[in-house]
Amino acid sequence: MQLSNFLGAASAFALAFGFATNNAVAAGAPAGTVINNTADVSYTVGTVTTTASSNLVTVTVVEMINVNVTAQTPNFTVSPGDTAQVSNYRIDNTGNGPETFRLVLDNAITSDQFDPVAATPAIYLDSGTSGTVGAFDSSDIVYVPGGNDPVLAPDAFAIVFVVNDIPGTALDGQLGVSRLTADSRTGTGPAGTTFAGQGEGINGAVDAVIGVSTGTDSADTTYLIAGVTVTANKTQAVLDTWSGSRPVPGARINYTIAVNATGTGTATNVVFTDNIPANTTYVPGSLALDSVAVTDAVDLPDDGDYAPASGPTPARVRVPLGSLNTAAGTRTITFSVVIN
Repeated sequence: MQLSNFLGAASAFALAFGFATNNAVAAGAPAGTVINNTADVSYTVGTVTTTASSNLVTVTVVEMINVNVTAQTPNFTVSPGDTAQVSNYRIDNTGNGPETFRLVLDNAITSDQFDPVAATPAIYLDSGTSGTVGAFDSSDIVYVPGGNDPVLAPDAFAIVFVVNDIPGTALDGQLGVSRLTADSRTGTGPAGTTFAGQGEGINGAVDAVIGVSTGTDSADTTYLIAGVTVTANKTQAVLDTWSGSRPVPGARINYTIAVNATGTGTATNVVFTDNIPANTTYVPGSLALDSVAVTDAVDLPDDGDYAPASGPTPARVRVPLGSLNTAAGTRTITFSVVIN
């Protein structure tokens, strides 16, 4: 069988099961490739030059089984009780022959603080019909172990989605890990392990040999519980020199920014920063936190400060707010500028 037909057949098989595969540039000789070699020796006897050929030696490339699993979305920020959190994985067949891979989800990882809860169903294969690789939608195919295992040509890959729920008992700052493993249906084991006649080559069956991946690989998605969200709402009031509100040169703009923490938990090391707008000048001494004046001096970092422009860095005001949670209520920052 020609290589082009072989790859086409593998892709057609995958599509028949309802999921999309993608091909990169294959590395290494395809399994089943026959390598022939003969040597020539030329010599002269008298005035006659003769060439003698050696015997033909032949070797058939075996199948090397290798797989690589990558988490495309390795880190998520979630809240307790969130549902249908979708993470993306990429399964690469880095071997030199077509291979079928089993997918296994493990949420009981001992190094984390809570266990994500697998949705029902939890694993989907990207159908590719959305027009965007890696975009989860209703056309994607539920994975059934042993029923529609990804069948990948050499150096092809498949996108896999994992759907988890977050337990409502998870606490702020805790981590939960979800692990997806892909392993070869031909077999796994130490590198160099041979499965006689179990490989598939371009001209029929060949031996299969486990590569450096041991025929299996895993990748993790980590969920971070961040139940607290910090928001800032900014308003402005313009005051011109005639006690009106026209934004003419020389008019003053008074800014008010309300900072709140919502949800559960505590946000730490909260720092408010605001660049002074272009075409305006900061009004010295106008910076205040909760109606209490904040010095402009940059030598009091815990109190807030004003820093003038420096090269490409614009002028700015900064006020550290410490730790915020819902009990802290609204923190209000005010400052003023004048239109140039």
